[in-house]
This record gives sequence, structure tokens and C-alpha cells, in this order.
Amino acid sequence: MAIFSLLLGLAGKALIVLVFLLVIAFLGYCLYIRHVHMKYDHIPGPPRDSFFLGHTPTILKIMKSEVLFHDKLLEWAETYGSVFKINFLHSVFVCTTSPEATKEILMSPKYPKDKFVYKRLFSLFGRRFLGNGLVTARDHEQWYKQRRIMDPAFSSLYLRGLMGTFNERAEKLMLKLTEFADSKTEANMLHLVNCVTLDVIAKVAFGVDLDLLTNKSPFPMAIETCLKGMMYYLRDTLFELNPKNRPFINEVREACQLLRATGARWIQERKAAMQKGEDVPKDILTQIIKTAGKEESMTAEDEEFMLDNFVTFFIAGQETTANQLAFCIMELGRHPDILKKVRKEVDDVIGMKQDISYDDLGKLVYLSQVLKETLRLYPTAPGTSRDVLEDMVIDGIHIPAGFTTVFSSYTTGRMDKFFKDPLTFDPDRFHPDAPKPYYCYYPFALGPRSCLGQNFAQMEAKVVMAKLIQRFHCVLVSGQTFDILDTGTLRPKSGVRCHIKHRQHNE
Repeated sequence: MAIFSLLLGLAGKALIVLVFLLVIAFLGYCLYIRHVHMKYDHIPGPPRDSFFLGHTPTILKIMKSEVLFHDKLLEWAETYGSVFKINFLHSVFVCTTSPEATKEILMSPKYPKDKFVYKRLFSLFGRRFLGNGLVTARDHEQWYKQRRIMDPAFSSLYLRGLMGTFNERAEKLMLKLTEFADSKTEANMLHLVNCVTLDVIAKVAFGVDLDLLTNKSPFPMAIETCLKGMMYYLRDTLFELNPKNRPFINEVREACQLLRATGARWIQERKAAMQKGEDVPKDILTQIIKTAGKEESMTAEDEEFMLDNFVTFFIAGQETTANQLAFCIMELGRHPDILKKVRKEVDDVIGMKQDISYDDLGKLVYLSQVLKETLRLYPTAPGTSRDVLEDMVIDGIHIPAGFTTVFSSYTTGRMDKFFKDPLTFDPDRFHPDAPKPYYCYYPFALGPRSCLGQNFAQMEAKVVMAKLIQRFHCVLVSGQTFDILDTGTLRPKSGVRCHIKHRQHNE
């Protein structure tokens, strides 16, 4: 009994010491946070919520609410100017809309991607997600090696050869829309274009026919689950600790596993074909295999590295294009005068022919303007961020080294100082003779880390929109919201619900 009492007493003392040490550690952390924040006190910004934690409570509240974070950035930019700070825990985020700073930082390879965001995308709830793929790799040499190997899959010559697939998959959408028009049933356009863009990337990047407009597949739901999980993982550090969230977390893990297991199977099938000396396309899948080097020296980490890029292209190759198409359909439905102009151009260039050629795309000038204006108002990848490890002066404000700078193409695209009447949908802003936006329009980012697939995406979008405009009216269902949903990418919250009607070409 005496020994038990002694042990109990020692345990009690140890607990007291542990609590004391935790309190000391917490106070030390708070003092460290305060020290970091004080270096940036001279930079304007919204009022802090607390002396130590800066804007952390506000940011967490924004992240968990329906308020679009980039709308808040727009509000702060209009209030505090082209440079303002946000103190979040022990980090300082400097948000800027300065074109010169945008040019300096995004166009240079010496500013790595923000570790707070991009390192967390390595995995989701313990399952490897984007890893060190082309989007998330922070080391410049590691990224550059991948980019150099991937470039041939996006050369203009190779993209020209994809026109047949773009036309074929778009035709399947036209057949599906014919069913909606004939049955007079409501169509969810976001879902339909998602099926098409996922079909396209599966076919042209990985040589696989999914035919999602006809067949059921777990992939669309897996991608949506991963993106939703990604937002919780980035925005709520305590999400994983809540027992109520376990079922959803397991769904996210299973979705990650499905995508990576699918990638492993497709990669092995392609490698087997290459070993047999079969002709294989110079597509993304072939390039992904080449990124890992010689097969005989391939390690388990090399295999995971290939899967990182598979998941990256599988998701990014369809998600952003589908959202752009849905937003474009939504805006044309709200602006019949613009629809009339783009319809005339499509009729003049395409006429009644079924297959659109690569040369036709270059003649669809106004449609290009419409798609660019869509991305100005609704940049599907709304922002990016970089770590700055040296002192910098932005618009006359000295900023000490060690901060993260945030660029929001959504914010700059909606500011009066860059675009007149910015909330008005006006494709003439991008007329060939109009002044080019000076580092305030970057829906595909800028510089060496700009989106590798932007030309691919815009060719695909043009083919789908041209065929849609050529053959159908999309009449927006009344009463739906035109709000934006942030799932890592921006998408129309309502899904863009339409009644589909056949066009009468004698009108």
C-alpha cells in the first residue's frame, strides 16, 4: 500500500510538472508568434482579433463558413490597398494586387510555392494524395525535371492531333443533350461537362475509354470526395480529431486509394506494352513513366512519384475545364446579346459541319473572348502563393523576409482599378485590339509554374462550346442561385440547371 501511495504521489507530481511545462511551452509559442507579428506591424491590414494570434480566429471563421475567402480578400484589398497583411498563427501572409510584385514574384523561379498549403497537399488524412507531383513540388530542380519531361505531351503538334478526340467526346455530349431536349427534362450542365472533360483526359492522357455519359463510374465521385476532403484538411486542423467526421475521413481515404490504385494498374499496363516494343502514344501516361527514370533502377518511391502525377493530371485535367464551361454556359444564359454575337460567329465559322478543325479554333475569336472573360470573373483556380525568403519592397512598403505572399486572380479580376465595371460580363475587354491586362489577369498563374495544360484546356473548351452553341439553346431554370462554391477550385453552386432546346437554323 505504501508503495502504491508513493507511486501515486510521484505520478501526481509528474502530472503537475507536465502541465507546468505545457503552460510554459504555450506561453513561449505565444511570445514567438507575437515576435513574428511585430516585424510586420507597419504593414496595413484588417484589425487583429487578439494580441498574440493576430487574425487567426477570423480566418478560421471564414474558412468554415459559406463566405468565399477570395471575396474577403477583395474587400480587404479595396479597404487597405495593394499590400496588406494577415497574421495567422506564427505565419504572416502578405496579400498583394500590385502588378509589379506579381510580375517580380510569379515570373521568377527563385520563390518557392507556399509550404503551408502545398506541403499539406502531399497527403489527405494519412493517405498520399498529390505527393510531389508537378503542381505540389516545391523544389525547383525537382519540378523542372518533371516539367521538361512532360512538355512533349503538350506541344502544339501533339495538341493538333487531339482534335479528333475532342470532337468525338463533344459529340457524345450533343447526343446526351438531344435526349434532354426531346424529353423536355432539366439538365445539370456542370455534371454533364464534368463527364465530358473526365472522358477526354482519360482518353488522351491515359488511353482509357470511360464513356461516362453512358456508363457509371466511381471516378467522378472519388474526385469530388478528394476535393471536398482537401478543403477540410487545409482549413480545419481539428477536423480529424472529431469522432463525428470519421466516416467522411474514411471516404476520403478510400477515394485517394481508388485513384492511386487505378493509376498503378494503368501504369503497369502501359509499361508492359512498352516492354513488348508496342507502339504507344506520347501522351501524359508515357511521360509520367519517363519521369521515374529507367525501369530497372525504379524504387518504391519512384512508383509513388508516378502516381503523384497521375492523380494530379487526372483531377486537374478535367475539374477546372468543366467548371469554366459551366460558368460560361451560365453567363451566356444570362446575356442573350452576347450569346447572339457568339452564335453568329460560330455559324459563320463552323456552319453545319460536325467536325471542328484546329484551324477553325483560331477563327473563333469572339468565343475566345467569352472564355477569357469567364475566367476573369470565375478563375476556376482562384489564386496561388509563394514563400519570400528575402526582404522586399512592394509599392513603397518594406516587407521583412520570411513571409508568404498571396496572389488572387479572383480579387484582381474584380477590382475597378484594373477593369472598368468589373462585375459586368463583357468579352470585349479581351478584343484583340484592346489593351492587354498588365499582370492582373492570371487564371493559369504566370511564369515557369504556370499551368502546363492551359492550351489543352482552352482547345477542349472551345470545341465543346462551339458545338453546344451550334445546335442548342440552354435556357436557365428560374429560381436557381448563381453563387460560387469553393471546393479548392471554384464551381457554380447550383450546377447550372438548364432546359435544353434544339436550335432552329432558319431563325
